[in-house]
Amino acid sequence: MPEMLLLMSAGSVLRTVFLSRLLPGGPGCVRKLSLSLRCRQGVRPNVTSSSLTDGQTLSKESISHALTLPSPEKAKDAQLDGSEETLWTTRADGRVRPRLHPACPQPPYTVHQMFYEALDKYGHLSALGFKRQGTWEHISYSQYYLLARRTAKGFLKLGLEQAHSVAILGFNSPEWFFSAVGTVFAGGIVTGIYTTSSSEACQYIAHDSRANIIVVDTQKQLEKILKVWKNLPHLKAVVIYGEAPPKKMANVYTMEEFMELGDELPEETLDAIIDTQQPNQCCVLIYTSGTTGSPKGVMLSQDNITWTARYGSQAGDIQPAEVQQEVVVSYLPLSHIAAQIYDLWTGIQWGAQVCFAEPDALKGSLLNTLREVEPTSHMGVPRIWEKIMERIQEVTAQSGFIRRKMLLWAMSVTLEQNLTCPGSDLKPFTARLADYLVLAKVRQALGFAKCQKSFYGAAPMTAETQHFFLGLNIRLYAGYGLSETSGPHFMSSPYNYRLYSSGKVVPGCLAKVVNEDSEGVGEICLWGRTIFMGYLNMEDKTREAIDAEGWLHTGDTGRLDADGFLYITGRLKAGGENVPPVPIEEAVKTELPIISNAMLIGDQRKFLSMLLTLKCTLDPDTSDPTDNLTEQAMEFCQRVGSKATTVSEIVGTKDEAVYKAIEQGIQRVNKNAAARPYHIQKWAILQKDFSISGGELGPTMKLKRFTVLDKYKDIIDSFYHEQRK
Repeated sequence: MPEMLLLMSAGSVLRTVFLSRLLPGGPGCVRKLSLSLRCRQGVRPNVTSSSLTDGQTLSKESISHALTLPSPEKAKDAQLDGSEETLWTTRADGRVRPRLHPACPQPPYTVHQMFYEALDKYGHLSALGFKRQGTWEHISYSQYYLLARRTAKGFLKLGLEQAHSVAILGFNSPEWFFSAVGTVFAGGIVTGIYTTSSSEACQYIAHDSRANIIVVDTQKQLEKILKVWKNLPHLKAVVIYGEAPPKKMANVYTMEEFMELGDELPEETLDAIIDTQQPNQCCVLIYTSGTTGSPKGVMLSQDNITWTARYGSQAGDIQPAEVQQEVVVSYLPLSHIAAQIYDLWTGIQWGAQVCFAEPDALKGSLLNTLREVEPTSHMGVPRIWEKIMERIQEVTAQSGFIRRKMLLWAMSVTLEQNLTCPGSDLKPFTARLADYLVLAKVRQALGFAKCQKSFYGAAPMTAETQHFFLGLNIRLYAGYGLSETSGPHFMSSPYNYRLYSSGKVVPGCLAKVVNEDSEGVGEICLWGRTIFMGYLNMEDKTREAIDAEGWLHTGDTGRLDADGFLYITGRLKAGGENVPPVPIEEAVKTELPIISNAMLIGDQRKFLSMLLTLKCTLDPDTSDPTDNLTEQAMEFCQRVGSKATTVSEIVGTKDEAVYKAIEQGIQRVNKNAAARPYHIQKWAILQKDFSISGGELGPTMKLKRFTVLDKYKDIIDSFYHEQRK
């Protein structure tokens, strides 16, 4: 696409960036920011700049100053303080002993050193793509670096203290990125807050992380902070970047005002702070969902971030820009470790181009962004891939007979080939013909024409979904990790793939399975440079998670096969037996295509039961589930003899045909179970599908089991009360 190309000249560079800003003089005004810089000859050609401020420019002096900072090689000579003897801490200003090991002996380095190395190699390349007024604009890595420095100086001017946080409450954007990097440069701690968080949740995180500054994108988010500001003793200022505040307020700044404040601070002040930073200090806080109590602040060090960005991504076959510039679409919440490490930090490490989706991405606009950007690699949580699958199935059901048959034939041929010869590049003629005539067009319609790697994580994926995409010649690569492992600790890739597995341990990381049963299933324990520093202000929780030898006990169960591939089984106790929920839930969903979500219940119960939801359409404005069944669900109803078209018809009347068909499907699943404790004895269909707004799904659409247990407690209790009567 011509508008996606970044055209650079060999000498002087003129870069014009347009950004929409809501101005006091009238909303919708676009400020044109024209900047021209000439780099010092022989140092770094093609460096460009952008200010994102009201007519402010980055001077030749500022870029010259940035280019004379100490080299990363010299910076690496600075010795870490060897006085730290522990592998964990619960203090924001604490230091930990680097987890150097023969498997991962690489010298630790800071975020600034990582960016500086990237600047030397990728300074002229497009780093961030964003859409303004319907047109794609770009920021180069040189501009990105300088914006991060200006942001860092702005935070320092507003009073950011060392080891205090900058909380960011907004949808993915360039401002989110350079605010995060600027926070680290300034010696602060990046703390993302989910945009769906309540005022109370924002207060908890901002208070716990001692946030000095909060960056928000809209008035709606600003109002959440204003409501609780009086309860936040460390909060000094709020910066808003997506919209102008409704009126002038004390200590509330627009991004333009904030940047101008930063310009007052000498570059030497920032350099002095950067020079004192160490790889073993905290720079990122990731807050867990808090389903089992208060959210825990997972402390990640600069070494956690830089090591994982380099080696975790290599395990996923992410390419450096010297080989091929990766293009990715950023849309998943950056307050979640998966999106933050994949979009933000890995992007800097390898010079990727990160293009930002619209805020309504999950309500339908993501597909348009994918088509325009055509990413080379893409990550989605399982529910996103499932929604894409369901949408294709609906469109297929409404297509003409010949087109539908062609797609089914092409997918059948391709699935068989990918299942029988998964590693072979030699495809038979029929498979190549199916791909050329049909499947390539489907991938292009999805925006995946150039996508070489498609990832998923954060939750298990059903076999049905994996088979569906294999039929489209899209192999989905799994990873396994936690916030506590800085993201991926196991990864799959084109050269490291086994269906249904979470891949192999990232080179340099260690893993073991303890307390194995007769089938080799036990608790997964992890060690390496990815392992977090500790939970902020929670010593007891940290001691529970990290043992005396520094191994992280994940609480997840799984097994390693003879080749080192990891298979997650989950964990659940029922009738004294350890019963992995995921395989049973997947089996029910595969057996019954009308089922959207299936959640197994049995922990501390005498037998297994299950909550079911039906596949329904989504409201195009809110993305909430409606009462209307999907085409696939209605086909199921017709096949079993029901005329129902809505969920309420089925649940309200306990539609005999549908309930009988579901019971028969569950009996078939039970028949294939390993033993009676694995049998589902009771089940119920809920009146509404799970959703983020309903609280059953987290921001990454991961099932929040404890929330579901609490929300539907009466239904669940009825299963077991009946048993006692």
